[in-house]
Amino acid sequence: MPSLLTSPILIADDDPISRRILETMLRKWGLEYVAARDGTSAWEMIQRIRPKMVLLDWMMPGLDGPTLCRMIRDEKDRGYTYIILLTIKDRVEDRIAGLESGADDYVTKPYDTQELHSRINVGRRIVELERELAQRITELQASLSQVKQLQGLLPICSYCKKIRDDSNYWQQVEGYISDHTEARFSHGICPECYEKYVKPQLRESGIKS
Repeated sequence: MPSLLTSPILIADDDPISRRILETMLRKWGLEYVAARDGTSAWEMIQRIRPKMVLLDWMMPGLDGPTLCRMIRDEKDRGYTYIILLTIKDRVEDRIAGLESGADDYVTKPYDTQELHSRINVGRRIVELERELAQRITELQASLSQVKQLQGLLPICSYCKKIRDDSNYWQQVEGYISDHTEARFSHGICPECYEKYVKPQLRESGIKS
């Protein structure tokens, strides 16, 4: 499965053996990563590289996993970060506390390699969906910013069909619409105007219509 992440996965674990196991697995799966040895250094790295996915040990010096979860979620302008908590805590109340702190998933140690791989892949898919959604929103906002909408009643002359603008200036319909929208005009002659205006002119000129 090709990488869907635009930044390396951050893993944070103060236990060197557990951290080394995680690093080995991520390399095997072809995933880029950076590693932190405690919660404080993990937070510094999160601020610097803005990872889209983090694997956090629950119990670490400085800042523990749930605290980091809350700090990440408090940053509203960072985009979405998928968080997996890794811990030996396996009670139901621990799972609830971990998820309520802001984690997306919760994996107990010792974890099954295939299960962890599957959970990471779920996170990668969610990160990709979030990225696509953000891109669609950006494109939509850009499109809306280029559209000028005609709103309300338009004062139009009953005879010449000119429109009065906000400065009390009367202008042709096509000029008004061009000024207030992104529309452009190509001119032609409708059948009624052809019969009413063009044919008489052609007859006067001796040209057969």
